[in-house]
Amino acid sequence: MSALLVIGDVVTDVVALHDGPTATGTDTPADIVVRPGGSGANTASWAARLGAGTRLLARAGYDTGEWHAAELAKAGVEPHLRIDPDRPSAVVIAMVDATGERSMLTNRGASGHIGVGDWAPELLDGVGHLHLSAYTMFAEPGLELARLAMREAASRGISVSVDPASCGPLRAFGPERFLRETAPARVVIPNLEEALLLTGAPDAEAAARTLSAHYGTAVVKRGAGGAVLARGGRIVARAAARPAEVVDSTGAGDAFAAGFLVATMAGIAPEEALRKGCEAGAAAVAQVGGRPDPGNFTLLTPIAGLRRKLHH
Repeated sequence: MSALLVIGDVVTDVVALHDGPTATGTDTPADIVVRPGGSGANTASWAARLGAGTRLLARAGYDTGEWHAAELAKAGVEPHLRIDPDRPSAVVIAMVDATGERSMLTNRGASGHIGVGDWAPELLDGVGHLHLSAYTMFAEPGLELARLAMREAASRGISVSVDPASCGPLRAFGPERFLRETAPARVVIPNLEEALLLTGAPDAEAAARTLSAHYGTAVVKRGAGGAVLARGGRIVARAAARPAEVVDSTGAGDAFAAGFLVATMAGIAPEEALRKGCEAGAAAVAQVGGRPDPGNFTLLTPIAGLRRKLHH
């Protein structure tokens, strides 16, 4: 099977799990852990866990770049990290409440400066699909990189997908501008809030139909509501969410994208590909942090089955 190339970010995640509201002006008890993260790196790591040959192009900082590269390699990802000698790596402080929902404080650091100088055409050698995290596109150097990568992928007949990343920066970037800049992509994988922002539609299915008329394929993630897939303006598949105890929702959408893309690259039918995405998302919310937990074997059977299909 051809490889998956992800262009995105690596982030040092500081995750604080707290039971009650944060107390202003004093201390709030919390369990605090540091994990490697970043939307692009998370998707790449889950894809590797699911059996795909996976590369990641990202920019890390002088402070933790070597650690991030080692963690990606440990996860089975081929890291192509450009180390910024002048900036630290991106950091996100994720405050996770008792329901698993999170609020984030973000410093983009080196990730906000990835650009065309980090690109090499050889990154596409042997690649069957390119996936872009839109976080990369929300700063001008990264937008130029995204344009270049999509253009070169198209010239080689390589399919492209894009994840809109997050409503806040997406709104600031501009929904119409986003649709225009990502027109070369043939798959878009937003969550419900992002899909509604991009379309003005009243619900997930209407948004999926509208987005699929623009991109060809649209997958709208609905969290506990599962996911829906449309092609060419028509709903063609739905999947229910896999039951899971929600510990931390960080990285759930990234894991879903990996499950869906790897299954699709393996030639699996749309409804089953959606289920693979939901299964990966359920595994992500059941643990702390956005990367696969090496000690979590809850998805061992479906992953093994998918891996055999990929390699044979």
